[in-house]
Amino acid sequence: MLGERVLVLGQGVVGLLTASLLKEFPLESLVTADRFELRRRTSERIGVNESFDPDFLYKKNGSETSGTEMTRHFAYTQCFDLTYELSGSPSALNDAIALTGFSGRIVVGSWYGEKKAPVDLGGSFHRSRIRLISSQVSTIAPELCGRWDKARRFGVAWEALKRIQPQKWITHRFPVEEADKAYRLLDERTQETIQVIFDYKR
Repeated sequence: MLGERVLVLGQGVVGLLTASLLKEFPLESLVTADRFELRRRTSERIGVNESFDPDFLYKKNGSETSGTEMTRHFAYTQCFDLTYELSGSPSALNDAIALTGFSGRIVVGSWYGEKKAPVDLGGSFHRSRIRLISSQVSTIAPELCGRWDKARRFGVAWEALKRIQPQKWITHRFPVEEADKAYRLLDERTQETIQVIFDYKR
């Protein structure tokens, strides 16, 4: 909505795509968060207002403060109207709740797989009247399916990709025969990656 304060947790490819689309809206502020400096710098190049490290230790009153307390700090200084949780980390859902303001919305676009997501629904959650929204793209939402079909949705998505040009976020290319190296990189040095792709020889 016009003038909203929006937060995007996670700046992998999906988070960067989301932030790029949100940058097209007339928002009051657009803030992103990611643990990895490379991804935060990339997010800043999109033109977001700020990108922070949720695990960062910072000085407050002369003492180091944990990432959880930093989340509380942001909660007091910026109440977000809309938060996208795209980090893939179940613990980030509690950060989203802490950072979203009264009657705000949280879109859960992460896929947690078999990981459990212990969610803190006590404290301020109910008093804040926050809405949790599941994002699922395999089907079109019932309220839209009378006017939208997959062809229309794909058309809009392709036009957005032409504008955003996400190939600029490719950090590594591997021949498919070296898939083991690609997965080892993602497992051991995730902080060096954004988009890792395979090249297939024809």
